[in-house]
Amino acid sequence: MAKATKRTYSAYSQDAMHLLSATIRVERKAKKMSEHELAERAGVSRSFIKRLEKGEMKCEIGAVFEVAHIVGIPLFDAEPSRLSSHIKQVEDKLTLLPKSIRKKAKVISDDF
Repeated sequence: MAKATKRTYSAYSQDAMHLLSATIRVERKAKKMSEHELAERAGVSRSFIKRLEKGEMKCEIGAVFEVAHIVGIPLFDAEPSRLSSHIKQVEDKLTLLPKSIRKKAKVISDDF
């Protein structure tokens, strides 16, 4: 059996998750939604909502995005039409970049 390794997260990532999870909780309460109601609408368990609102870093990102959308938190831009524009820009940029990245082997000079 493989030993589980503990993942570490940067302070920035932890702060971002703390902000997002607290914002989700505030917006859920402002909309007078119970944890159970939000869980049903998002298609997740109530325990998932509890973990998310506590800032659990291992929550599935797709489910987190869905919960944020349901409570009305814009993640990238306030207007959905602008989000589509950003997606198009990124996709266009990706077409100009190489399909794969290979690091060139560093040649070590062993000629002393």
